[in-house]
Amino acid sequence: MRTVLGLLLGLFLCAGLAQEKQKVVFQVSDNDPAKWNLALNNARNVQADLGKDKVQIEIVAYGPGLNMLKAESKVAARLAEALDNDVALLACENTMTNTKVTKADMYGGISYVLAGVTHIMKRQREGWAYIRP
Repeated sequence: MRTVLGLLLGLFLCAGLAQEKQKVVFQVSDNDPAKWNLALNNARNVQADLGKDKVQIEIVAYGPGLNMLKAESKVAARLAEALDNDVALLACENTMTNTKVTKADMYGGISYVLAGVTHIMKRQREGWAYIRP
């Protein structure tokens, strides 16, 4: 009886792990629309391959990459598409402070982290996949 219960518990745990969302964080630290488009394409492709409801995606911008999250961004239409598809766009507040950029300067709907690099480090510790396009 113990063996059967152990086997059932093992199957239940494996089924639960199989349904857990995969998680990926993308780093963008270049002020380059081509890099942003690559990161946004990668995010879209991951969702298409794994299923939008089976993956959690964050794109973290810091340093020069922060410019692509500003309201007048050259990739603004792509940002809207990403947000509509549940891709989290995160701006580094340290970079904002150092470059005197305010939240009013930023694209609507994005989120913020205190430090982009440490946020990525935290995500990696939590088991997230890390991609730098």
